Amino acid sequence: MEEVIVKVEDLTIAYHDKPVLKDCDIDIMAGSVTAVIGPNGAGKSTLIKGILGLQNKLAGEILIMGEPIKKVQKKIAYIPQTSEVNWDFPTTVMDVVLMGRYVHLGWFRHPGLEDREKAEAALKRIGMYEFKNRQISKLSGGQRQRVFIARLIAQEAEIYFMDEPLAGIDKVTEKVIIDFIKEEQKKGKTAVIVHHDLATIREYFDHVVIINKKVVAEGRVSEAFTNENLEKAMMKNV
Repeated sequence: MEEVIVKVEDLTIAYHDKPVLKDCDIDIMAGSVTAVIGPNGAGKSTLIKGILGLQNKLAGEILIMGEPIKKVQKKIAYIPQTSEVNWDFPTTVMDVVLMGRYVHLGWFRHPGLEDREKAEAALKRIGMYEFKNRQISKLSGGQRQRVFIARLIAQEAEIYFMDEPLAGIDKVTEKVIIDFIKEEQKKGKTAVIVHHDLATIREYFDHVVIINKKVVAEGRVSEAFTNENLEKAMMKNV
């Protein structure tokens, strides 16, 4: 029997009194790779931010591993959309990856040798070690996403939330990221990923959440990812 690792009940979020998400009930299964899909403006990113407590909610309850988000933050890693990151900030690749260690250190302790070793190992795993001293502003889109993945690895989290990590990157980097996700799934990790390419849903994911301001369908890809449900969400047929 599948275990629910993220439970969302009656989640409602509004911007300026205008509902963006309404009465959303979602169960994310432990060990799943779950896609969150929907048309533009459907509230996909808002859903992720709401689950993580980064966006205030009007109503609803969210439990992760049976606990409120504040009690399990160390076990959760998040990659935002690249457009939300200040890539001109003067910092290096290594500095960004070390940020993944701060959930274990606290913000007032400096990373030690073990933390740096874990950061270097993460960069090697994702093929970015040779860029460890490069400024992030000098990286390509695919390289930037790899750095974010390295930060996830360094954090040693149990659940990954990623907001369109495959958008605007090259095919080689896409394969690197998907291979990483599949490897982590074999270790029992869970990934929740906002995704836009319907053609790769069946190949990359085993569960799906289809939303358009409310939940249209959720569950196993084999059951929920249907033309009927996509039409309800006003998306293209597949």
